Amino acid sequence: MAPLPEALLRAAEDARYLLARGYPRERVLRVVGDRWNLDAAGRHLLRRGAFAPDQAQARQERLVRLEACRGRAVGVDGHNVLITLESALTGCPLLMADDGLVRDIAGRGANHRPGAATLQAAEMMINALAKAGAASAHIFLDAPLPKSGELAARLRGLLARAGLAGQALAVPVPEKNLACHCGPVASSDSALLDRVAEPLDLAGEIIRGLEPPITLERLTS
Repeated sequence: MAPLPEALLRAAEDARYLLARGYPRERVLRVVGDRWNLDAAGRHLLRRGAFAPDQAQARQERLVRLEACRGRAVGVDGHNVLITLESALTGCPLLMADDGLVRDIAGRGANHRPGAATLQAAEMMINALAKAGAASAHIFLDAPLPKSGELAARLRGLLARAGLAGQALAVPVPEKNLACHCGPVASSDSALLDRVAEPLDLAGEIIRGLEPPITLERLTS
């Protein structure tokens, strides 16, 4: 895997400096991207990985571990977690963001179609929750994405096979369902994680435990 461009790493440094001083995030990302002449892919990585240091630390400190799921009902941002795991399984690059979250950077979300790797990722996700002793898993998929209803049905079958109570539903906006969930919420969506009491980087925990280890990109020199 080729190293990240030096311009992107310098842009991340500038972004952190400005964000730490209270400048609006959208303006910072635009100005810094323009200054370092980042292409669309570089700007996407910057958005996914660079945060104000205090915000990044606060979010990282709030993350709960997989062990916190024992005996609990776990909410799952379905496509978010599955696509990240799928990226790991198919060799797509992954980013260890400033806030401690593992995020996919392939930008496939809007065009995602479930396949064999999706089902493999789903088995990994559900088995990890079952092994952690979760009482139930409540998985919400993005209904506008292709075949989300069919994927939800497959997930319900996997839940039953794993002996894990819960549900898998395709809904218009999963974040609305998850924002009011009482218990750990698995996602890497920044806005959602800042709203819930117990954010969980489920995909990241699974990926960091894989053998051989998966290389995670970082926006640091």
